[in-house]
Amino acid sequence: MADAFFLPVGDGRFQPTAHTAGPWTPDAQHFGPPSALLVRALENVEGGQGKQLARVTVEILGPAPLTELTVSAGLDRPGRSVELLSAELRDGGRAVARASAWRISTSDTAEIIANLAEPLRPLPEDAPEAHWPEGWHGGYLEAMELRAVRGGPDQPGACAVWGRPRVQLVDGEKISPLQRLFTFADSGNGVSNFLDPRRWWFINTDLTVHLIRAPEGDWVGLDARTTVGAHGLGTATSTLHDLSGQVGTGAQALLVRTRAG
Repeated sequence: MADAFFLPVGDGRFQPTAHTAGPWTPDAQHFGPPSALLVRALENVEGGQGKQLARVTVEILGPAPLTELTVSAGLDRPGRSVELLSAELRDGGRAVARASAWRISTSDTAEIIANLAEPLRPLPEDAPEAHWPEGWHGGYLEAMELRAVRGGPDQPGACAVWGRPRVQLVDGEKISPLQRLFTFADSGNGVSNFLDPRRWWFINTDLTVHLIRAPEGDWVGLDARTTVGAHGLGTATSTLHDLSGQVGTGAQALLVRTRAG
């Protein structure tokens, strides 16, 4: 198997590898790698010099199969300071996911930095290995390296954890820091779960990430919490970090129900 989540086929087409297989079924991808593939397409939209992706929302329209997918992206609303971009992931004639993103011109605001979360500590080299819950499938989970800060994915409740992929996003390419962040950001509901995954579904319908700066380095920190209401709806929220501190926030809407339902 290639040391990557996707193999490039040409003309915007990509073949998923077994590294993308998700925890609920080996026949569908964890949406971290597809989200990162959409971000890769957004990063490659022309005209990004002096600008940064400030908000990306991935709408999950259905399961992403482990079959060839097509990715496209473009500029919907040009502007000198603010631009709206979009991207789409397709399985043949079916749209699997769509992403929208605001790309904003950057400037120097270092003197007014405010209200950042405390940096995650300990750093990965001083943190113990973290583990996924028993009974979840391999694929993506085995392709991620985890270090625990507080709690752990195999311990119910809020959790802070470092993670990084052991493989590249696209074979033959070096993964970008932002692609790496989105590969892991979609795991907020997984690392902060408090429900037995053998009895409950808690599946996200989307992922929204707001960024305050570009991430750096190999490690991505998730400080995540899942909230569930009385009518089958939940929200997973994450503070996103690199080794220097907070880079943004993430949120996922959740479908919550018993697996027999």
